[in-house]
Amino acid sequence: MFSNLLPPKYKEEIKKWIDDDCPSIDIGGYVVGNKIETASLYCKSTSFLAGIPFANAVFEYLNISVEWFYEEGSYIEINEGKVVVAKLKGQCRNILLAERTALNILSRASGVALGAHKAANLAKENNWHGFIAGTRKTTPGFKFVEKYALIVGGVATHRQDLSQMVMLKDNHIWSTGSITAAVQKAKSAAGFSSKIEVECGSIDEALEACAAGADIVMLDNFSAEKSANDGKVIKSSYPNVLIEASGGITYENMKDFMIPEIDIISRGSLTQGNKITNMTTKSL
Repeated sequence: MFSNLLPPKYKEEIKKWIDDDCPSIDIGGYVVGNKIETASLYCKSTSFLAGIPFANAVFEYLNISVEWFYEEGSYIEINEGKVVVAKLKGQCRNILLAERTALNILSRASGVALGAHKAANLAKENNWHGFIAGTRKTTPGFKFVEKYALIVGGVATHRQDLSQMVMLKDNHIWSTGSITAAVQKAKSAAGFSSKIEVECGSIDEALEACAAGADIVMLDNFSAEKSANDGKVIKSSYPNVLIEASGGITYENMKDFMIPEIDIISRGSLTQGNKITNMTTKSL
């Protein structure tokens, strides 16, 4: 199901990653040769499995058959030991060629998805109406895997890139001269098809952004109490404007921002701050 999210070009990216890992001669591959082997792919730490389509592309490219024992988006709890997630069969050299690229993808994606899953569950536990979202704080060249993993984990990606939605931050406003001027110039180019968000450091900036026509205002580095108080003021005059809380929000204090006045909570740590899942392969 989740694989339908992916653009056709993702398999071409996979080939580039494999080429990057083996740009020249492969002495280890020469040592083991082309005999047919089987191997198990193990998960050794609690995980929310993500990245199977990308791993499948690795295995497909290297003519390795794979049997998965868990579906994409499965919660795998491990207190001790390890769990067999999949079994591989193919030429020994190819299994070893595929191993590290596939494991790197799965480990990173599953770590991001686990953090997203925990955040999404916290929102449900608190009966909160809004969106948990990632940010553009992603790894160059690996962004689409991390954004995909956020969706598998159950949260929103926020904007995918600079071409999706308009985010006017302090530097845009400083260069343009004012929030109003920046919003008006953005609207002249974006038309009706893109939302405009403005990063705000005070209630006055937020109200100016709303008056200028912003669709979303980000309350940047506001405390939960100030977010609630200023959110009430904003919503009383601009009920259709979405309010995003961002900056200094962790898993531990996130529930304090799950209040009626806040529509979106964004956290860069959803892609930058999660531990990777511990995965490995062993030949049988």
